[in-house]
Order: sequence, then C-alpha cells, then structure tokens
Amino acid sequence: MNISFFLTPKQEIIFLSYRSTMRQALEKMEYHRYSAIPLLDEEGKYVGTLTEGDILWKIKNTPGLSFENTHRIALKDVPRHMCNKPVKIDARMENLIDLAINQNFVPVLDDNDIFIGIVRRRDIIEYCAKLLNGLDKV
Repeated sequence: MNISFFLTPKQEIIFLSYRSTMRQALEKMEYHRYSAIPLLDEEGKYVGTLTEGDILWKIKNTPGLSFENTHRIALKDVPRHMCNKPVKIDARMENLIDLAINQNFVPVLDDNDIFIGIVRRRDIIEYCAKLLNGLDKV
C-alpha cells in the first residue's frame, strides 16, 4: 500500500531548521513532549533527526555547557547519533517496516527531495496489526 494514506503532512508536525539553537529544540520538544524532531535546511530539505539523546550527549561532552547557555549552540553543531532514513512519497508501506524498528517516525520526501511529512511508527504498527488480524480470519 502506498504511504501517502499514512502521511502526516509537514503542516501538522513540529520541525526545526538545523540553524535553530539547542534551547529552541529543548523548548519545542518539551512543549510538544517529543523525543525526536526532524531538521530541515533553508530549502525545506530533510537534513536529519535530532533526538533527546543527541542533546544530552552534547551537554555531557561540552565542558561548561548548561541549559542556561544552550542558546549559543546551533543544532548544526550537535552531532546526531542516529540516522533516520527518509523515503520518497511513492514508497510502499511494506518498505517502512524495517525502518520503524529503530525510528519513531519515517521522514517522507517528494520527488525534489523536499520534506513533506512523516509516517509515524504507530501508523506502521497499526497497518501491520490489521494485516495480521486479517490473516487470522482466513
């Protein structure tokens, strides 16, 4: 099945520019209660996913860095430890199952590599559950 049926569009999710600061990321993630957030460049292209762990590792490994001075650190300078692999909009749901094992969401790109939204792990699991339930009835 085509993933467009499961897409949560960009307008309905929270994302940040990779030029945003750690403070902005922390505040958005806390407010929305997210543990990961997509990062985009000026052209709207997906450049990666920032996780709570990335922020914690940056704080731990940067002497003198505390919450009070996180406004000085750009997200482009925060190493990311996971690579959330994106897919194109014409991908099939079956292709997302392996990605969902390690990713909270799968970023989705259009034909010009512009970020257009995500497919959440929950939606992928629900899709698989419906398939399995359908097999049980056979």
